[in-house]
Amino acid sequence: MAAVADAAFALGRLDQALHGHPLLPASLHRLRLDAVRRQAAVDGYAIDPWHLAAVIEYLPLRLGDEDRGGVFEAARHAFAQYQWLVAPDFDQEGAVQEATAFLTRGAPAESPLLGVARGLHDWLEAGHARPAMRTAIVRHLGTTLLRTPLPLTGAAALQADVPWGFAAWAPLFLQALAAEARDALRQLGLLEQAWRQARQVVSTGRRSNSRAPAALDLIAAAPLISASTLAGCLRMAPKNALALLDQFVERGIVVEVTHRSARRLFGLKGLAPLAEEVALPRRARRGAGRFRASDLEERWGEDDPAPAPIALSPLVRWQPDYADLEAAMAAADQAVRNAGSRLDALGLRRLGGSERSREQEEAADDRE
Repeated sequence: MAAVADAAFALGRLDQALHGHPLLPASLHRLRLDAVRRQAAVDGYAIDPWHLAAVIEYLPLRLGDEDRGGVFEAARHAFAQYQWLVAPDFDQEGAVQEATAFLTRGAPAESPLLGVARGLHDWLEAGHARPAMRTAIVRHLGTTLLRTPLPLTGAAALQADVPWGFAAWAPLFLQALAAEARDALRQLGLLEQAWRQARQVVSTGRRSNSRAPAALDLIAAAPLISASTLAGCLRMAPKNALALLDQFVERGIVVEVTHRSARRLFGLKGLAPLAEEVALPRRARRGAGRFRASDLEERWGEDDPAPAPIALSPLVRWQPDYADLEAAMAAADQAVRNAGSRLDALGLRRLGGSERSREQEEAADDRE
């Protein structure tokens, strides 16, 4: 019961801190990354959470001399766990609903947290897989104890060296839940501190109607944001939003994680590890890019003559020819005159069946 009380207190503090918090989306993103990292480690895959963040955003990984096959295999497994947690497909959703029904079966004769521990233990004893029950636990706690479905699953209690008897295992599961909640609360404090410092830097020396503080709030709330998304939220031109993001990058408030000229994604400076894990574009890796003066110094030595400039002749000015257009317009005018003469001969050329126009009268006078 001491483990139950400790876990309930830790989860309650975290839920109270996140309820209505402006950084809730960013905090949930970090919590999901850490939850999947813990789950993958228990399943036998060591994954860097920033590797997973890059995979989620379809960004290439920057790999050194490490085992590339092992990194990609771990990233593939972690992404599958993330899908179970965030957006399960049709078959996975059916398995999650089955696990939820298993978790809530019968009348609750014990505390909700102890009931979750017993449901997970019995589910695994029956030979079922872990991912469905993990998602079911998150949803169940979000509807019974918490106001937000927090990705807390007590993954450390499923390590290989943990005793499996329920009487000895249940307190360890509750302690793992409490440790995850306390770690999430610490991460929220770090995010909030960085956000407040950035707001103070941005607000200094700006106009009262500046959109920079609002832009920073949006960047802090979203894990990653693009210039077009920021422009749509603030109702400003995308080029102005991009200029604002570039200013934030220059002042060290925001980091760019894509290293590209298109589809650039930005986040608070706490995402600097993600920027370090994302691979550079192929053009940058090949050494190509913008022109630099040092390139000429490397290509030609100081004693080598510089290449002579190529003399270019001025372009011949284009002279338009309107002869065909004038002939066509003359033919059209002649056809209009012929049609008018025929209508006058038949007495049908009247405006609304009333008086003839001034041009018609002048033409009739000329014929007389």
